[in-house]
Amino acid sequence: MNRSLLVLSIALLTLTSSYAQRRQRTEEELKPLVKVKDTATFNLWSIEASIGQSKGVRPYTAGYFSSNPNAEFGNVRPNSFTIGVRYMLSPKFGFKFDLSADRFKNSTLFNSITNPEGSLPFDVQQYRLGVQGVINASRLFGVEQKFNRFGLLIHGGFSYARIMPKYNKYSDEITQNDELVDNHTQMENNFGIIFGITPQVRISKKTSLQLDVNMISNFRQHFAWDGHYSETQNNLAGQMLNASLGISYAFGKFNDHGDWAIIPNKRLEEIDALEIDALEKRIGEMETLMNDTDKDGVPDYLDVENNSIAGVAVDTKGRMVDLNNNGIPDEMEATLARSFASKDSVAKTVEASTNSALVTRFINDGYIATFFDVNKSKPTNVSTEGIDFMLTYLRNNPTASIDIIGHADESGDSVKNVKLSNDRAVSVKNVLVKGGISADRLNIVSAGEDTSVDGTSAEAKTLVRRVTFKVK
Repeated sequence: MNRSLLVLSIALLTLTSSYAQRRQRTEEELKPLVKVKDTATFNLWSIEASIGQSKGVRPYTAGYFSSNPNAEFGNVRPNSFTIGVRYMLSPKFGFKFDLSADRFKNSTLFNSITNPEGSLPFDVQQYRLGVQGVINASRLFGVEQKFNRFGLLIHGGFSYARIMPKYNKYSDEITQNDELVDNHTQMENNFGIIFGITPQVRISKKTSLQLDVNMISNFRQHFAWDGHYSETQNNLAGQMLNASLGISYAFGKFNDHGDWAIIPNKRLEEIDALEIDALEKRIGEMETLMNDTDKDGVPDYLDVENNSIAGVAVDTKGRMVDLNNNGIPDEMEATLARSFASKDSVAKTVEASTNSALVTRFINDGYIATFFDVNKSKPTNVSTEGIDFMLTYLRNNPTASIDIIGHADESGDSVKNVKLSNDRAVSVKNVLVKGGISADRLNIVSAGEDTSVDGTSAEAKTLVRRVTFKVK
């Protein structure tokens, strides 16, 4: 229970830290992690149409101007019509093409004939073609959901315009300033730049109303907005303003207009998935580390001896306590000392532990062994206790059978050492058979050379010239 709580606590801390770190990352920091293109879930194309007023700002010929200077808004009069199409490359950026028709006239109510303060009459037709880049500023600054139905587009680009004066003073009774050339039916081509903003409000999923405000600057415009040639100092540039009210309609297979759709961020979703996978992997690793294979109360990642015998005292690193450093845990050493004191005590000890997993584990881990001299297959006189232990165990466990595993050191010929290890196992089997154990319960295993110790150390090699046992 405590281990589960610890893993859960670590996982929660890791998750909190990972979430906080991700929210602090910038988009530039996220790009190297994953490259995922946002899948369009909105209509990319829209068609736009508007009507409004265009006014030439400059240049004008003396005596000509765009509207009545005494009117509140300078005579608002629709004289501009625009139709266009827009394509969004992404939720934030796109481009559009538009075609406009503008008609510049003096006010018929306020002209110099009926009102001395009015402009002289003029009539100029202009057709414009615009190619512009579009930025959805609401999405760019991340406020589209906060503003809800309101949005803002910023656009700019290039324009091509053709200007044609339409007024012919000679066909009218007006004869003022006859010396001026009115350029009737003459044409001039202009190139310029456009910059504008478009506040908009959504009225349906696919439709929005727009107020488009533009400033257009032409280069090398020789005509004034009244149709005459402008003065030399002004004939290289022209400016005009346009304000139009229009409608935008998105078309395509989706239900939402691209300016308003809620668009899932595939990049962040993918990063979330990657971070969750990484977190799950880390939690899995922590759970693995918290495993306790030998059930000694010390997690595997701290356990330097993760095969300790269950029930035997261990230190903080999972090592069985062996204060005298003789290779036998202190708790087992006391039991063996009593067991090997006499055959009777061996019998009693084994009998008392007949069904104990501790004894089986003790045998299988090699703590019970019989040792041999160099090139000998007969056990040494001082190492028969291991055979006595196994004899008593097998008598008290009549259903048990064992492997008798012979070993040799790495001195001499390897082939001969395999045979020697087999002979040692056979020798021990013969002793057990003579002690009354059925040969059917005894299986010979020749392990050959044991190279787990330093082959140059005579003392170390005495540890591997042995026979061990494994309960099956």
